[in-house]
Amino acid sequence: MAVNPLDLWNHWATQILVLLSLALQVVLLLLAGIRRGEASTVPKLLLWLAYQLADSTAIYTIGHLSISATADRHQLVAFWAPFLLLHLGGPDNITAYSLQDNELWLRHLLTLIVQVLGTAYVLYKHIAGNGSLVVLASILMFAVGVVKYGERTWALRRGNMDSIRGSLKKQPPAKHTHFHPQDQGLDREEFQLRRAHTLFHICKRAIVDSSVNIDSDGHDTSEKLGRPRARYMWLLMEMELSLMYDILYTKAAVIHTWFGYCIRLFSPLAVVASLLLFYFRRKDGHSIVDVLVTYVLLVGALLLETTSLLNALASTWTFAFLYATSWDWLRYTFLCNGRWDRLRRALVSLRLLIRTTTGRSSRRSARRWSGTMGQYNMLHFCSLCDKPGGPLLGRLAKMLGFKELWDRKHYSGKTQISKGIKKEVNKYIDRLHKLGVRRLNALGVLRKTWSQDAFELQEGLDHQDGFEGISYQDVSQFIGIEFQEGIIIWHIATEIFLACSAVKNEMEEVKAVRAMSNYMMFLLVERPYMLPGLPQNRLYQQTCKNLVEIRDQAELPTPHPRWGLFTMLKDLFRLRDGPNSDSRLILVQKFARILREKDPSFSFEAPRLYYATSIAKKLLNRDTSRSLQLLLKVWTDILVYAANRCSRDSHAKKLNDGGELITVLWLMIEHLHQVSLDAQGS
Repeated sequence: MAVNPLDLWNHWATQILVLLSLALQVVLLLLAGIRRGEASTVPKLLLWLAYQLADSTAIYTIGHLSISATADRHQLVAFWAPFLLLHLGGPDNITAYSLQDNELWLRHLLTLIVQVLGTAYVLYKHIAGNGSLVVLASILMFAVGVVKYGERTWALRRGNMDSIRGSLKKQPPAKHTHFHPQDQGLDREEFQLRRAHTLFHICKRAIVDSSVNIDSDGHDTSEKLGRPRARYMWLLMEMELSLMYDILYTKAAVIHTWFGYCIRLFSPLAVVASLLLFYFRRKDGHSIVDVLVTYVLLVGALLLETTSLLNALASTWTFAFLYATSWDWLRYTFLCNGRWDRLRRALVSLRLLIRTTTGRSSRRSARRWSGTMGQYNMLHFCSLCDKPGGPLLGRLAKMLGFKELWDRKHYSGKTQISKGIKKEVNKYIDRLHKLGVRRLNALGVLRKTWSQDAFELQEGLDHQDGFEGISYQDVSQFIGIEFQEGIIIWHIATEIFLACSAVKNEMEEVKAVRAMSNYMMFLLVERPYMLPGLPQNRLYQQTCKNLVEIRDQAELPTPHPRWGLFTMLKDLFRLRDGPNSDSRLILVQKFARILREKDPSFSFEAPRLYYATSIAKKLLNRDTSRSLQLLLKVWTDILVYAANRCSRDSHAKKLNDGGELITVLWLMIEHLHQVSLDAQGS
């Protein structure tokens, strides 16, 4: 006999809704951690849907309960209302999906009041008929639900930038003594994570642009940071940014307090008590389905709250909390005797076992940044765009008016940050640290404009070796007025130089230059809000138009003929066509040589091509290796300049989507600026 979906909904709507609410909490708990790194589209979409549906499902179900609980056979459903409050509290590893959610904490507070009153009404009207044991269990679960929902609202408030800035002014001097020499026995990531807690106050102060100095524990920052060129500086910055993610997007700010730990101890005990009270209550007169649903809710709540307790106790936030506590006996009991370390190792081993069992055998820490940088090449895009054919999805996107979105996504890629790039950035920041106040002003902002310092440095090296170098004045008229315009010009000039010079693509310097150039173009196209200066989208589009016109006039050939049914089908359903493949590199080099031969004249509509070819000529007329070193310094300078001048809000917003290279560099500069200030004050 066929089941009518409408009849099924009419009879079991409440049961379906409460189970759906529980399922959404499980999805949030399992998937929330993927935002720390770069995740694929499907898990991110599932997480977004779960976050959007979780609150609305629970709120709708509380309203639905006031009606469905009136039937005698279904009076037990009134007991489910407190579980929905618990679900509205959400898991500990996600409170806000975006930074703007923290700014809406007052709206969540109003919703909290309304839903608590609604749940109290449901219990008052319909719970009495279930017996005293269920009433007592309802009171316990109601208390847990109210506290957890209130805790989430408070976490949203604590994650607000204004609240963080205000807390820096109000809080007493913090103890930043979590890092000790005896910690050397830890593995590398654990060691750096504990150091990150020690220095986290710098990141916290920098992200809200606060002038309050909370490093008042009598310890010099340079002593705790170590040498600026320390081997694990990058890892340390990653760990600090992961801690900032905790503050902004999870409940970490409220969990790791006396009140937060008490809640986590009370909640599992209250759920166990409620489970026992319901178990010993007679089930006569209740639907078997309702009884089973109640057990599922109780067991689900117990698992979620137990997981919350264990994660809280095993977190390094607890390590920092115990070190900072004024209760010496508590610190001695858990830290000095190694009890907390043994607990953390056991739980970390359990997590690895679960990952291995579920097929996620990667031992990479969930706190680690992916270590990738986006790639986008203008010449690659302009050599392929608007040609006949193309992927089916691209044609559909164009028909629906999403051509620009498709072009940004389809023609971009990503690559791992090479050791060469890290080495060059480390050299640059080390030089920045040595020069100190001559390079940074009192607010830690770079004094000189982009690429200027790179030219002066290379010019000095050339002068020492007896070479005639390129001065900044030689190219200052060609680098553009705005920063983003300068990126476009240097990007095209770089490709022309690399294509027309004798350098080999396999050289580490060439790979580093091209990767940084493509990365800055990726930011300009995909993340313009993370770049300083006025947006240059109109100039970018006009330059692309000019490049396409040159391509069509020169009849740029494809890298190789694409024959075969498999290749045709692959191209037809291709989702990404990034610039990193060898065939695309050959195409870009051909296009760059065409630009060099064509020698575009100055045009008031789009002078970027003229500026780019002029810079490329100057580079090609000098010693090749010297010009390559200059380009390497210029792109490093542009990269650091962008990191230093990017808005704090933009850095914070990007933390919930894997983070960016310039955010790591920004934090390095902030730390070294603090070291310089400490050195001046000593």
